[in-house]
Amino acid sequence: MIHSGKSVIQLGVIGLGGRGRSLLKELLAMDDVSVTAVCDVYDDRLQMGLTIAKQAESPAEGYSDYKAMLERDDLQGVIIATTWNTHAEIAIAAMKAGKYAGIEVGGAASLEECWELVRTSEETGLPCMLLENCCYGRDELAVLNMVKQGLFGELIHCQCGYQHDLRDEVAMGEENRHNRFHNYLHRNGELYPIHGLGPISKCLDINRGNRLLSLTSMSSKARGIRHWVNENLGEEHPLAKLEFAQGDIVTTMIKCARGETIQLIHDTTLPRPYSRAGRVQGTKGIWMEDNNSIHIEGRSPAHRWESFDSYREQYEHPIWKHYLKDGVREGHGGIDYLVLRAFAESIKHGTDTPIDVYDTAVWMAITVLSEQSIQLGSAPMNIPDFTKGKWIKRSPGPDSRYTLEKVDNTLFG
Repeated sequence: MIHSGKSVIQLGVIGLGGRGRSLLKELLAMDDVSVTAVCDVYDDRLQMGLTIAKQAESPAEGYSDYKAMLERDDLQGVIIATTWNTHAEIAIAAMKAGKYAGIEVGGAASLEECWELVRTSEETGLPCMLLENCCYGRDELAVLNMVKQGLFGELIHCQCGYQHDLRDEVAMGEENRHNRFHNYLHRNGELYPIHGLGPISKCLDINRGNRLLSLTSMSSKARGIRHWVNENLGEEHPLAKLEFAQGDIVTTMIKCARGETIQLIHDTTLPRPYSRAGRVQGTKGIWMEDNNSIHIEGRSPAHRWESFDSYREQYEHPIWKHYLKDGVREGHGGIDYLVLRAFAESIKHGTDTPIDVYDTAVWMAITVLSEQSIQLGSAPMNIPDFTKGKWIKRSPGPDSRYTLEKVDNTLFG
């Protein structure tokens, strides 16, 4: 059964690396959230988490075993910020223990774990929400508002990705206990699809009238990390001898049931500025993130870009209108707070989460499917329908200020 009714919700945080501690701080600053348990297998990280909680006057108890923490009957939900390969395992255990599961982003290692997430959520009635903060980005929500109002016409093609120079983070991952290191060393695929694919999926009504059908992926050679190691640590450093499996650029093409295409880019081991490579293109116009540009036929000068700034102001999503007025919080430009509020509000009202278990499963599945496609020479791979046909005519999600299915100003009073 879904929890409801309490004015202050009690949460636990599992995983207290840099990301987990950052989320913990956001939660502790919320007056209607009490963090009463924190967990990490590394004692130094656990102690840092407990110190953060103590500084916020939170009575959090520490655990080294998440299973012991989940036995508590006072927790209504848990935030899971552990290594990628443990996200699903812990989320499944959390739902079976009667708790909402909020999991940090990262791709799956198998389709079975994605199916098990869905089966467990359906059997327990407990939501599983991928905490994709970029779905609440200011530009992404303004574009979503424009899509819903028909400014781009019928959508045809979208692009997105994760383009972020992480060479030092990956190379030093073993020393710093960062999970990317071993993934990049042994895997080759679209390892981090969700920052881009999440917002684009909401624009394309994925799992509610549309779905992801198939994909094909291609990987470049892997040179970026070794080059960084040679330049910064020296050619004789042990890391310089390693052969990383992860290609520097992985490109994935996805076909949707309604006929749209999506190009997804993973680009994290070469020098470049940060970008999520957003592009939304339809019969009436196009938006491009990388040059902050937009072109709307009949409104923009012919064959010329306009700045997106004035459009964002005109089509500001009501979430951000109120957020700017109330004061934007820290955490990736404020979006960490918004996604955590979406999770917390769902628990408070006993509803499903704005990013539900079907979204979570299909976005995570892109990683393992892209790996398989690359291994088979860029062969097409079918993307499972985790809704089992319900996507064709699913009922709308719950009304909430944080809904990503529609834009409703009346929800903001």
